[in-house]
Amino acid sequence: MKAFWYQWVIHRPWRTALLLLVTAAVAAAGVQNLYFRGDYKVFFDKDFQPLQDFEEMQRIFNKNDNISILVVPENGDVFQPKMLQLIAEITDAGWQTPYSSRVDSVTNFQHTWSEYDDMMVEDLVLNADELSSDYLARVSSVAMTEPTLYGGLVAKDGSAAIVNITVQIPDKPNNTAEVIEVKDFVNSMTADLAQRYPDVSFYHTGIVPMNYAFATEGQKDMSTLVPAMLGLIVLMLAILLRSVMAMLATVLVLVITIAATMGTGGWLGYFLSTGTINVPIVVMTLAVADCVHLIASMQFAMRQGRSQSDALRLALDLNLMPIFITSATTAIGFMTLMLSESPVLADFGVLSAIGVMLAFLLSVTLLPALLVILPLKVKPSADHQGGMEMLGDWVVRRQKPLLFLSGALMLLFGSLVTLNTVNDEATKYFAKGTFFRDSVDALEDHVSGMQTIDWALYSGESQGVNDPQFLHTLAEFSQWLRAQPEVDHVNTLADTFKRLNKNMHGDDGDYYRMPQDRELAAQYLLLYEMSLPYGLDLNNQLNVDKSSTRLTSTLKNMGSQEIVALEERARQWMADNAPHVRLAAASPGLMFAHIGETNMDSMIVSMIAALILISALLVLALRSLRLGVISLIPNLGPALVGFGIWGLISGEINLGLSVVASMTLGIIVDDTVHFLAKYKRARDDGRDAEAAVRYAFSSVGRALLITTVVLVIGFSMLTFSAFRLNSDMGLATALIIFIALLVDFFFLPAFLLLLDKKDKLAGAELSHTHTDKSTDTNSQEKPDTNKTISEHPAAGGTL
Repeated sequence: MKAFWYQWVIHRPWRTALLLLVTAAVAAAGVQNLYFRGDYKVFFDKDFQPLQDFEEMQRIFNKNDNISILVVPENGDVFQPKMLQLIAEITDAGWQTPYSSRVDSVTNFQHTWSEYDDMMVEDLVLNADELSSDYLARVSSVAMTEPTLYGGLVAKDGSAAIVNITVQIPDKPNNTAEVIEVKDFVNSMTADLAQRYPDVSFYHTGIVPMNYAFATEGQKDMSTLVPAMLGLIVLMLAILLRSVMAMLATVLVLVITIAATMGTGGWLGYFLSTGTINVPIVVMTLAVADCVHLIASMQFAMRQGRSQSDALRLALDLNLMPIFITSATTAIGFMTLMLSESPVLADFGVLSAIGVMLAFLLSVTLLPALLVILPLKVKPSADHQGGMEMLGDWVVRRQKPLLFLSGALMLLFGSLVTLNTVNDEATKYFAKGTFFRDSVDALEDHVSGMQTIDWALYSGESQGVNDPQFLHTLAEFSQWLRAQPEVDHVNTLADTFKRLNKNMHGDDGDYYRMPQDRELAAQYLLLYEMSLPYGLDLNNQLNVDKSSTRLTSTLKNMGSQEIVALEERARQWMADNAPHVRLAAASPGLMFAHIGETNMDSMIVSMIAALILISALLVLALRSLRLGVISLIPNLGPALVGFGIWGLISGEINLGLSVVASMTLGIIVDDTVHFLAKYKRARDDGRDAEAAVRYAFSSVGRALLITTVVLVIGFSMLTFSAFRLNSDMGLATALIIFIALLVDFFFLPAFLLLLDKKDKLAGAELSHTHTDKSTDTNSQEKPDTNKTISEHPAAGGTL
């Protein structure tokens, strides 16, 4: 089978290339089926319980997807005629926003008061163009005392105000176009206002801007990072391979691999998102490693005087199985991401695994064909001791201190893993400098955090919200929420009932409490609802039959642990104080908090699965249970050390970092399998442990160094992403891959020398005898060229 493969690829390169290009074109045609989804719901499975709770709440009450415009004047005072006129103008213009259903601000707040025997209901600011000093004082007084406004739509110090636009975006699988339409309209509106009001700053927060950021930042990464990475690879290959033709062949393989991978994803029904947008970079980086091993072996063989076709045949013979093993282990690492609780991370794993295996197929078929077709020139050169041979000698000479020092460092940094905590903060998914992140920070500085939790209280009976016992529970729960340290603001129907009860008693402050009679509460509510203008009803707080109500708590921008803890305390409060009321909690922030917690549990399972599968494959590949067990240390050590260092750098494990351990396990095993394979080969040939270590360095060290440089730089490119899940994942992965090379170069050889110390003397005697016989034989026979070439360093990742 292998002979047939070589015969076809090497002797029929044009046919091979044409057949593969046609096949790749068919696969790449699936790109037309790809589409981009920028909404946050792509991170959650449809059966994810917090998502189901959220959608249930959206069905029962009006949807509350929103875009909030934060208005911040330079002088820090919104209660002045010019600013109130501006807020009123934004409020009026907000109704023209596509899909808008409601606009709330301080100017159109439905203020109520008693006038003789009547209850008056009207906008807090009726005519913004004619505001007297007394009227301004009245507006300021109401805004600073009304719970709905104070700390909600107006900053507690009056330095900023919010105009909140609620939109009813069509509920369909991909509503990215509608999100962009809404955001573009508001962008245009505030851009025009910014020119007319240069002393006012405008920011956008809410669900719509968050979805818009997911969409635009992901597409920006695709249009900038992928081309930048390709250009960087071209530069690195030109320098490291020192051959323009070899570089062109590799780049062509990379481009075709990416196109075929994404096209295959399109045929299989996958879509693009912020979680999968970095698949091309990952696949491109890993594909380079396959190509480098093959080209490095071929180049060295040609330096020894082999013809281009013979050198290629030898390179294929030496690298076919190792490249397959390393590709398979990498694919296994990615495939275990299918156990992730987040569908988009599972998609990332599957698409990356597909890309890795396509890279393997093309690197051993299309690349050899191109290397035959292209005029690859390499000047013959004599053997000389290179840097890897010198490094191998140095490691052997200093094996004991290296073992002690590297082992101690691994234990030290590995122990720091406990400094990390699972903590997802959805509002910080985007880097500082992006408009959304700057808007979130500005909102936090002036008014409150952006994260919210919607709480639904279900009475279980029609008109149940008017029941005095239920109203008492609602009021007490609202007060309890306000007392929690995580909460900045609470918007609740309880405040409306209290205000109406006071109004209906001549604005007597003693009656600012919940009505004590069910019929009276129902009459208050009916009278108030009949007085409200279109679009400002209570459907965002009450369901149709008034059996349940929704209140919203605005939280400080905090991590998943604090959010989940608040939810648990709230459920416990309700169980202790009103077990007859069913409480539901939901919000995008709460969903991200839960997915971060549950995904880490699933990723621990996936890492164990990956470790078992990869270790079993290594045992079979190396044909040694002993070496398979030994490989566990250099395979697990880099991840422990890497996350220990991460504990010092950040200490927060977000959704993107939760997949790094499983993903990198399949990548870093490549270095281990190449080094151990060379070591075992030398030992099988009768060399002692020290000679075997030197042989491993000389035969595979250079290739490992080149591939590590490519992988580290490739994943480091993700750090330039404005999406923190991608940037953190790229940084942590690059760090672990670099640590893996250090472990394989310094700890693993010293550890092997320690374990095989007892065989050193016998191995040395055997090596000495073998050398004497070789000397006698060499005086009569010519050297075995094939053996010399196959054992040279540039044979690169070979078994």
